[in-house]
Amino acid sequence: MRTTIRMDDDLLNAIKAEAAVSGETLTAFIEEAVRRQLAARQAFTRTTNPDLPVFAGDGLLPGVDLDDSAALRDLMEGR
Repeated sequence: MRTTIRMDDDLLNAIKAEAAVSGETLTAFIEEAVRRQLAARQAFTRTTNPDLPVFAGDGLLPGVDLDDSAALRDLMEGR
């Protein structure tokens, strides 16, 4: 498919130089760059459940109420 895009002259010159050094056509160089960018975005937007650390223990200490954030803060700060 053929299309026209507008691009900064300095950027285009840099792309042409890189394509020439790598022995690729301008089209092939740009296509690969766009493919890599799309793949990176897809990988970034894919959400997986992170592995969260699990600690052994007997649960909450006596007197800890997770629904009372002020009391929890006071308990953590040793008040």
